[in-house]
Amino acid sequence: QVDKVAELVARWFYCALSQEKLRRPIVACELGRLYNKDAIIEYLLDKSPDKTPMESASHIKSIKNVTELQLVDNPAWCGDKESIKGDKYDDLQAARFICPVVGLEMNGRHRFCFLRNCGCVFSERALKEIKAEVCHK
Repeated sequence: QVDKVAELVARWFYCALSQEKLRRPIVACELGRLYNKDAIIEYLLDKSPDKTPMESASHIKSIKNVTELQLVDNPAWCGDKESIKGDKYDDLQAARFICPVVGLEMNGRHRFCFLRNCGCVFSERALKEIKAEVCHK
């Protein structure tokens, strides 16, 4: 059985298509999967018949099916800033991004939503507090 923590780390820290670490620009589909934008563009451009379609992105037919996300960096996160030599503890629950309204970390423990028109990302708790469909920015 798959470890729940490992599954959350894979979903929130790695591209669903290329399995590489997420890096800006990050896009999301209507199913809520996160992708690197360059991986989606490469997937859409490669129409060779011998290439098998990836099931994680088979529903994406054009770049209009994804939304570029406006993510807020977590000031407490120092993952890529330090050199990783294997001699320090990596906290897998520390998130790279946070909700700009309530400050929840985007690590998979809390539900997050994005607005399709602007790409701003908020926690579900923040959207319930705001009770508006327009972006707070």
